[in-house]
Amino acid sequence: MNDTELYPIGDVARRTGLSVTAVRYYDDAGIVPATEVTEAGHRLYDVTAIARLELVRTLRELDTGLDGIRQLLDGQTDLHGLLAAHLEIVERQSRALRARRAVLRTLLKQNGTADRAALLHRLASLSDEERERIIDTFWTEVVTDLDLTPGHADRLRTARPALPEDPTTAQLEAWLELADLVQDEEFRRAVRTELRDTYGTPEGRFTTTAPVQHFIHEKGAPIMERLLAEHRAGTPADAPHVQELIDAFVQAVPWDLAPQPDGSRRARLARLYSQYERLREAAQQEGADHPFAANPAHDRYLSLVAVINGTPPADTGTDGPPPFTWLAAALSASADGPGGAAEAAG
Repeated sequence: MNDTELYPIGDVARRTGLSVTAVRYYDDAGIVPATEVTEAGHRLYDVTAIARLELVRTLRELDTGLDGIRQLLDGQTDLHGLLAAHLEIVERQSRALRARRAVLRTLLKQNGTADRAALLHRLASLSDEERERIIDTFWTEVVTDLDLTPGHADRLRTARPALPEDPTTAQLEAWLELADLVQDEEFRRAVRTELRDTYGTPEGRFTTTAPVQHFIHEKGAPIMERLLAEHRAGTPADAPHVQELIDAFVQAVPWDLAPQPDGSRRARLARLYSQYERLREAAQQEGADHPFAANPAHDRYLSLVAVINGTPPADTGTDGPPPFTWLAAALSASADGPGGAAEAAG
């Protein structure tokens, strides 16, 4: 292409991929004027004008507005600034589309009504402050006046969803489910009952003291992971090396820093894990249509928060719920042995 040659509009249209009508429109709009117009009224374009038209076509394919293109070509802004502004628009549109997709998927799963569609759309469009208020209201109702270990209610409240600025569809779907659940009276009542029955007992109160919580998540975590690995491998709960791990776990618990209910340490922990399993079974017995039949309500809350926050849920060492029954059996076998008898006697 010659730098000094002028090309007729039909040739320009073929070179740029634009229609003749579009080339004429951009000239009339003052965006890319013709380089020259003959006495017969024919528009001619040089290579610079053709390059500008190719840029216009590219930007229009990206849905860039004509005002922005005109400012760029008039020198009022540079290409980097124009593209950055346009990228912000595209990302905002992308977030809106993901939100719509999450709403539509959720509605299809629920066979939703028009009212449900409006509700889910509102939940997907909430600001950070509005989402915080929904979660605050949930926790206030769930833990108020519960007889829990001092400070434990505050620790429970720290498990909160933080939907990122650019969430995935899965994160949006998890938020829609969670926001819907925490506003459901039956779900709130189930979480409150579960927390009361789990952490309001002597064993439960013991495990929620700050030193024991630190042990569970820090010092005791490696021992528990080894126990879960034995469970994954199908090792019987009363196997000798499982019992050695149980001994190490029980001995490492800071028992002297918490109240001492009756019974050996192993028996008390076994009762606690058995209690967790009974809660899970009670939820399952509500029926397959129950909103948290697959796991207790608080577990469901935590699993959804993990998806929303992009963090993996606590490792249970299984493809399903934590092996409470197996752990209780291992502790019970240990409680019946010499170590458990010595504890009970001491």
